[in-house]
Amino acid sequence: ASRHGGVVRPEPGTGIKIHFNDSKGNLIKTVEANEGDDILGIAHEYDIDLEGACEGSVACSTCHVILPQEYYDILPEPEDDENDMLDMAFGLTDTSRLGCQVKLTKELDGMTATLPSATRNMFVDGKKPTHH
Repeated sequence: ASRHGGVVRPEPGTGIKIHFNDSKGNLIKTVEANEGDDILGIAHEYDIDLEGACEGSVACSTCHVILPQEYYDILPEPEDDENDMLDMAFGLTDTSRLGCQVKLTKELDGMTATLPSATRNMFVDGKKPTHH
């Protein structure tokens, strides 16, 4: 049965382990996922409170996660549209990425993804038209 991003949980002990921490650094949950899964899809599959308001279409910054430098450096550079959204992310850091854009590879096994303290959802807080 496919739901969300169609993430399939691997057999325990066979997947790529990802640790999700809250903004204070406390472990929320350690999960296993498959190569090619993205962090947003994994978070939804395991009921981790990572919002994805735009469903992974890189139109919001709500799935912003903070990665350790050594893992951040492994990932491909963010595309321009991701960088544009990250610029609007609340609590942006030098190693921030959008969860929907981080695809798992074997090299990321054991990575910790930290959720920021707050998200700024453009769909809710979007620029209101000003009337002159």
